[in-house]
Amino acid sequence: MTVEFRQPEDSVADRVHHERAAAGNAAVADEAIRVLRDTLSGTAQLDRLLLKAAAGAGKSFILRKLVADAVERPECARVVITAFTNKQIHPLAAALGRFLGADRVCLFVGKDRYREVPEDAGSHSTVVTKASDIPAECEVVISTAHRLGTPRELDRLAEHLGPGHNGEAVFDVLFVDEAWQLPHHLFDRVAKAAPITVGVGDVGQLPPLEVGANPWRGDPGFNPYRAWPTDYEGDERTWAVELPAVWRPAAGHLELWRAFYPEWDELDCVAAPGERALVAEELTGDSAAIWRQVGTGVPTLLEVDGLPEPEAADVDPPLLAAVESLLDELFAAGFALEHAEYDAAGAPTGNTLTARPGADSGDPLVAILATRNQAVDDATDVAERLRKKYSLRESEVVASTVDSWQGQTNRLTVAIHPLSGAARLDEFNSAFGRLAVTCTRATHGLLMVTRTGIDELLGEAPVRPGTPFGEPGNRHLPRQTHQRILGTFARGTLTTGSDQE
Repeated sequence: MTVEFRQPEDSVADRVHHERAAAGNAAVADEAIRVLRDTLSGTAQLDRLLLKAAAGAGKSFILRKLVADAVERPECARVVITAFTNKQIHPLAAALGRFLGADRVCLFVGKDRYREVPEDAGSHSTVVTKASDIPAECEVVISTAHRLGTPRELDRLAEHLGPGHNGEAVFDVLFVDEAWQLPHHLFDRVAKAAPITVGVGDVGQLPPLEVGANPWRGDPGFNPYRAWPTDYEGDERTWAVELPAVWRPAAGHLELWRAFYPEWDELDCVAAPGERALVAEELTGDSAAIWRQVGTGVPTLLEVDGLPEPEAADVDPPLLAAVESLLDELFAAGFALEHAEYDAAGAPTGNTLTARPGADSGDPLVAILATRNQAVDDATDVAERLRKKYSLRESEVVASTVDSWQGQTNRLTVAIHPLSGAARLDEFNSAFGRLAVTCTRATHGLLMVTRTGIDELLGEAPVRPGTPFGEPGNRHLPRQTHQRILGTFARGTLTTGSDQE
């Protein structure tokens, strides 16, 4: 019997798409530019601006607009941009360098990271490894918080470049990309780089582990792992705003996105129904039913029954073998992924773009995500076998831990649910941020795979009380959070092995 899927309930919430949705983000960007101008001129008495974004909201584009406007203001001599990882700052250097010119943008990296700078970033910015090599005329310095926060680094920058227009700090504005990913101990090292801080990021990011033990014991509104949401909530010298639209997901994913940000007044999707598609006409049987469902854009939960026992709840070769079989059949069918093209304002151009195996189409076609390193090692073997069998580029099928895949975009996500096979909810497998990252990477489709029994786990597991900041819901988290999110999925069961009738 072919797998049948139970669809989620239709939402009664209003939806807008295309330029009407994108206009919300454009309005927020214009308002942020105005507030930053007023802050630089002293008209507004603010220390920080926080732009809160959902995953795939186009926050890096808005960050670039803010930076480009700031360096044109007479009250701003130079700015610095920081982030948690090198892979976050490289595309910023390339994009800003293309817009402002390589002589105005400096990528400041460690000596051991110099060879890792991509050609695109290196050719559009000035790359240096010492503070004394930063050109005096440079207006934008980009560096990780680790590098910028090296002991006495800010002092060396001040000695070389002198103070900014503010007369004291070396920079006039500190921009933090993916701000909600940056832990306190790193932010504290760079916080004095400028009198004004602008944080842009996804509030659903998986929080990084801090140095030292976690003192949180269930107090609402308190999570020591994040530098941003807890310290400045309600602060009169902080201006905070939410970006109300997302560009990344297919229209069918919108209710999943809204489930991760339920407290927001508005969240809309630029893509409209029918504008993303998975085409695989050669598929038959269960595979056809499963991939057809994934291709609708509605997030899909596939429970697999009849498998041999796993090595551990989160190290499950039999479940991963089922994933490999489904992907093998998808690639054998010669599938294609289609999507509508939009202009900068979010309006469809009328063109349909296609990505298919073997073509250089940018973002990975498939990302296989799991939680533990050993599980990802097994998933990497799956990816390597598929690449070899179908002559694929290394970037077309990838495997990663959820934690390492933060900030990335791919077309199809195939993920092992963090609770698959679990006997209880613990701090790791039930983390809201880990689930959020898992679910919000894909542009075309999400296939979440789990062993059967997840409903029983969520229905019977002991309640873990507490509401960590940024995790929506009441004090019976994370059980209710997981149940609410799973309510947005289409759900079906695949029976394998000896239990199959």
